[in-house]
Amino acid sequence: MKIYLMEICQALLFLILSPLLAGWIKTIKCVLQNRRPPSIFQAYRNLIKLFLKQVIVPQEASWIFRFTPYLIFSVVVLLSFIVPLIIANVSSSSAYFSLGDVIVLVGLLALGRFFLVLSGLDIGTTFGGMGSSREMMISSLAEPSTLLVFFTLAIIASSTNLSYIVGHFATSQFIFRPSFIFALLALCMITLAETGRIPLDNPTTHLELTMVHEAMILEYSGRYLGLIEWSAQIKLMIYFVLISNIFFPWGIATDLAWHSLAISFLLIIIKLAICGVVLAVTEMSTAKLRLFKAPNFLSLAFVLCLLAIFSHVILGVG
Repeated sequence: MKIYLMEICQALLFLILSPLLAGWIKTIKCVLQNRRPPSIFQAYRNLIKLFLKQVIVPQEASWIFRFTPYLIFSVVVLLSFIVPLIIANVSSSSAYFSLGDVIVLVGLLALGRFFLVLSGLDIGTTFGGMGSSREMMISSLAEPSTLLVFFTLAIIASSTNLSYIVGHFATSQFIFRPSFIFALLALCMITLAETGRIPLDNPTTHLELTMVHEAMILEYSGRYLGLIEWSAQIKLMIYFVLISNIFFPWGIATDLAWHSLAISFLLIIIKLAICGVVLAVTEMSTAKLRLFKAPNFLSLAFVLCLLAIFSHVILGVG
């Protein structure tokens, strides 16, 4: 019973902390640009404002347009139960959190993206169709790389259970693994693609030639837009947690002792803060790529995934 309560607490932490992470990234970017940053809690205020506004639905909208925000939010909430935040399972034979499979994770991400693309096409606007086609092009290149990254980790840990993979790396002896370096670089590049960040997309722009994600949600308003924005913040935090807890698993709790949970919580806050700084510095020092150069960027991530698998097979050390 304590384990299931802990999982509920972890999911609530994803819901509560994700807007704070978005505000932290915005603050760092403003500081780097020598501008006065807004409050770090501004993301909470924006979400409250959107949820209080009236929803305006286009006349051409079908049930897909109305259903998509709820489905996307449900997907990321379910992912917050799957991704280990402060506690990981170390028993491969345990039934604890058996749904936390890496294939399930990739499949749920694809499901949310599929309906988001459909909602962009549903209205029949030029921007929606343009953004949907660009999103499908990017996702068709990013999803195979995502699977290869997790398959590499699953081969090393001898399990596809995400919680067990994190627990395995947290409790095993440190070994220098070249495959880890390649997989880490690939997952970082995939994170930029999946969350719509520079250099592949810019979440703060509404320019016609550069929009990808924003073009698909241009017709949303009110609580629909609030759910989509909140889902994007949770998704970014999920990828940050995956990077932090898989490749830097030090301190993550493997039992329900309160001191272990407290230490794990403090460390994950520090890791997320560092990830936010790295992302802000990356976006400030990198220009957005032209759309026809996006396949080159994602092809590099795919090559890194292949190198991760080959280095594990050839060197035999992961």
